[in-house]
Amino acid sequence: MKKNMGTIDRLTRTLIAIIVGILYFTDVISGTTAIILGVFAIIFLGTSLISTCPLYMPFGLSTRKQK
Repeated sequence: MKKNMGTIDRLTRTLIAIIVGILYFTDVISGTTAIILGVFAIIFLGTSLISTCPLYMPFGLSTRKQK
């Protein structure tokens, strides 16, 4: 897969995932909200680790600086 995520995009997604984790483990969020946000957090972490967002591909989007 072609990388299409820049550094700021990756950091933002990682920070959001960390915040969701903190909110979950401090019992600020629970139930359905926690499940939904947890799924998004896992997706955000996964896409950040591989630097590719599948939703960007059909639209030809990229936040990565071109060399």
